[in-house]
Amino acid sequence: MRYGPAVRRRKLGEELRRQRDLAGLTSGEAARRLDWHQSKVSRIETGRSGAKPADVARLLEVYGVTDPQLRALLEALCGGGASDPEGSRRGWWYAYRDLLPPAYRDFISLEAEASAAYTLETTVVPGLLQTADYARTVTRAALPDLPQDQLDTLVEVRIARQSVLRDARPLRLHAVLDEAVLRRGVGDAGVMRAQLRQLAEMAALPQVRLQVLPFSAGMPIGITGPFIIFSFPHITDLDVVVLDHLTSSLYLERKEDLRAYSSAFDVLRTNALSPEDSLILISKIGGGA
Repeated sequence: MRYGPAVRRRKLGEELRRQRDLAGLTSGEAARRLDWHQSKVSRIETGRSGAKPADVARLLEVYGVTDPQLRALLEALCGGGASDPEGSRRGWWYAYRDLLPPAYRDFISLEAEASAAYTLETTVVPGLLQTADYARTVTRAALPDLPQDQLDTLVEVRIARQSVLRDARPLRLHAVLDEAVLRRGVGDAGVMRAQLRQLAEMAALPQVRLQVLPFSAGMPIGITGPFIIFSFPHITDLDVVVLDHLTSSLYLERKEDLRAYSSAFDVLRTNALSPEDSLILISKIGGGA
């Protein structure tokens, strides 16, 4: 785990193997050019071992990869890169590594490097759009025995994650919320009013597209739980679907899974209200909260 969370290691390894194939090299030939043992190349490609940013840079040189955006993305996947030579893009969240479970670290690191996210939420407001009070209430309900200081830290992490929406190259977020998310009381009326106001404010950002799936739409597809699709620039093979469960997250990386969930999201957004009508509904519900 030293050089990056498991999901990123697998994604990085898959793309490095693809670049090697495009260069017409075997893993043994690549290793000889770098004076490495062949097993090192194999471990990196299968995700069994992490890769240092310098190792990735050398591999990309051998494979003749010159695209600066592709190089930056692959180097970022191992926690470094030309834009961040010290590896600090492993992120602000690294300071919380002892508190955050590995699956959550995986999730945050993917979120930080993705170019777009497409999410269905059926129960609560997406974390990237939550207020601190709403996040605290939701976290306390999920973890009732958590000490107060740890609860405060998790809320701090939840709010810090929202910086991806305001970066120089912000994450593009397209969220479809079931109407129940807006009507389900979380905390007191003040918490909900503030949360619905924040939804409207965040929806005004050009990088955020928010749609509400109204009760009147029925059940357009058989999806019964929330999911999120992370999309990465230039390389669709890095895309991943994340399903959240009570105690863990499931990562789906197969092309057929990605196609199925992408198609499902297309159906959902087609059946959802337009962004403009969604804001009208949010405002109407907020006025009565």
